[in-house]
Amino acid sequence: MKSYLKKCLLASLFTLPVAAFAQQKEPKTVFQVADSWSPAYDVRADAAIVYGINDAGGNFKERAKSWKDKGYTIQFMTGIAWGQYKEYFKGKYDGKEHFDEGQKMKNGEIIWHGEDVPYTVPTAGYIAYIKTLVKEAIDAGVTAIYLEEPEFWARAGYSDAFKDEWQKFYGAPWQAQHESPEATYLSSKLKYGLYYNALKSVFEYVHTYSKSVNKKVKCYVPTHSLINYASWEIVSPEASLAQLPHMDGYIAQVWTGTSRERIYFNGEFKERTFENAFLEYGSMVSMTAPTGREMFFLTDPIEDRNQTWADYKKNYQATFTAQLLYPTVANYEVMPWPPRIYLGKYKMEEGQEKQPLSKAYGTQMQVMVNSLNSMPLSKNEINGTKGINVLLANSIMFQRFPIHEGYQDPSLSNFYGMALPLLKRGIPVGTVHMENIGLKSGLKDTKVLIMSYSNMKPLSAQNHEVLAKWVKDGGMLIYYGRDDDPFQKVTEWWNKDGNNYNAPSEHLFELMNIKATASQTNYSFGKGKVFIVRENPKELVMQKGGDKNFLEIVKNAYQNTVPKEALQFKNYYYLERGPYDIVAVLDESINAEPLHIKRPVIDLFDPELPVLQEKIVNPGEQAYLFDMKRIENKKQPQVLCAASRVYDEKVSKKSYAFLTKSPSNTMNAMRILLPSKPVEIILKDAANQPLKDFKTTWDEGSKTCLLQFENNSDGIQVHIKW
Repeated sequence: MKSYLKKCLLASLFTLPVAAFAQQKEPKTVFQVADSWSPAYDVRADAAIVYGINDAGGNFKERAKSWKDKGYTIQFMTGIAWGQYKEYFKGKYDGKEHFDEGQKMKNGEIIWHGEDVPYTVPTAGYIAYIKTLVKEAIDAGVTAIYLEEPEFWARAGYSDAFKDEWQKFYGAPWQAQHESPEATYLSSKLKYGLYYNALKSVFEYVHTYSKSVNKKVKCYVPTHSLINYASWEIVSPEASLAQLPHMDGYIAQVWTGTSRERIYFNGEFKERTFENAFLEYGSMVSMTAPTGREMFFLTDPIEDRNQTWADYKKNYQATFTAQLLYPTVANYEVMPWPPRIYLGKYKMEEGQEKQPLSKAYGTQMQVMVNSLNSMPLSKNEINGTKGINVLLANSIMFQRFPIHEGYQDPSLSNFYGMALPLLKRGIPVGTVHMENIGLKSGLKDTKVLIMSYSNMKPLSAQNHEVLAKWVKDGGMLIYYGRDDDPFQKVTEWWNKDGNNYNAPSEHLFELMNIKATASQTNYSFGKGKVFIVRENPKELVMQKGGDKNFLEIVKNAYQNTVPKEALQFKNYYYLERGPYDIVAVLDESINAEPLHIKRPVIDLFDPELPVLQEKIVNPGEQAYLFDMKRIENKKQPQVLCAASRVYDEKVSKKSYAFLTKSPSNTMNAMRILLPSKPVEIILKDAANQPLKDFKTTWDEGSKTCLLQFENNSDGIQVHIKW
């Protein structure tokens, strides 16, 4: 600097107080963590969801304060079906033990989540205990309560506590669920209702208590997708929660661990992580789109099971891409449990010794995570034929366990049979929740609806009235199912109280004046059509080439509603969101051609953040790109992407300064747009000491500078002159 004045100005830029950082009123990015703040995992999202009153040694208030002191909005999460509630189960809470409230299997064993942590039957006493935890969190100053994973195992249902709840709910003695399909169905229906009522009760308490202390505390349910719970044989209230009073939204708990579940397609049984994740996130969107509730999408750079770092990276990219292909969601839980990511050790490749997080994967992960802070909502849509949806109902969880004679649905194939043949051919098939179809926008964008009662049942006759009206108004309904499974005969609304239908589909068809016969497939009703195929959907994916006739029927149905538009079969998905390109190229599709992106882009899956003139994405791969052609304010100096979060930017005619933060001992890479090549770059730490060890590369074609240095959670101050 040539003058003392300029030196003072520069020094002032480097000593801005932490309090100067603007915090968003409504968090867009969050993460859950039990531990107190540490520079090693200072993630720099908007909110820290501090986990558990009794977790990490207790001291919730102190743990929460440690994050709040670092500028985070503080929220609270605890399990509704399990948690560190030993004081309750061991008798410290009310003087008596409560292990009899654990979820028990047929052999009398409790299903455990950890030592002295049972999965729980939510009795009135247990719900009262959960309310004491919620009160403590509200008193500590949290702005939101997350009650996660309302889970009742399908294989449970044999405890005295559950038998008591059965008597209260049904007014009749308990039935062992393994004895008949009807007992299985009734057991699952009760499990579903128990957690629905538990959440309803606790959320009402949160609303009433927070109001009494002049606070507004939001309520969320972090939950696996309906698809995953059905696959894993768990019962949960899922979609019904979206219409609960005082329920603000969900976190969609979709990650490698759920999405790598093996499934059938074209006769092959294997992992299909991207496809599974796409369907899981989609099912979560369909729970909230008609209800207006909020949705946060979760991804995890690792997973619960021990795998290699290479495995984690591959599957993280697949799930991350899948979530971004839904442009109506722009709130994210960027990771759970950051200590296990930043401090954990896993194998690099099979057979090797466990290693900590590599600098390269850490940089890539942080580039991805930090991009979510600016990920926009978008009116753009994923490419491909839209308006084809598969109908889901919560009752898809009711038929999974135990297996009864005359019914099998391996790996949820009766659902995947309706979805994968389309998804694999580039049609972004969606899901519609039966619980929401009666709402104003429940079927608004659906042109073709594919459904089956082979794996689920309608909980209300009103659902059929809605479907019949939709068809009459021009909808195309495709029904697959033999209707021969034993659950067709359970005592439900379609065969009692004056109804005498052999299967629920008979009631639906009757409303549309259809007498289904084995010799006919195509029926008209009003302006719409109904296609009835007497095959179970699982046959479409469990057999090689089994979906050929199905695709022809979908084509026929679609062209009936959109005569001038044919189905668009392709092997890739593509979406533009702001400056971001989100790409997935499918294997097992119509061809094995790669996709070429022929324009300048920054590869955000590459920790070196290269500027490429062309990006080639091969089948089975995904890409996350920053499009240099879609930069807003191209004359404005700006950080385009970084493995850190940028604060307090200052721009003058010849300089650009900012503070940037990320977990300590990780490597930063940032691609910075500038008017011209820098003549000087100065980096200083929080003590105002200069950093000598950094790398910089100028790319003249893109007018960007690649800056690389070691992160520090206290912040690195960057000043660039040109």
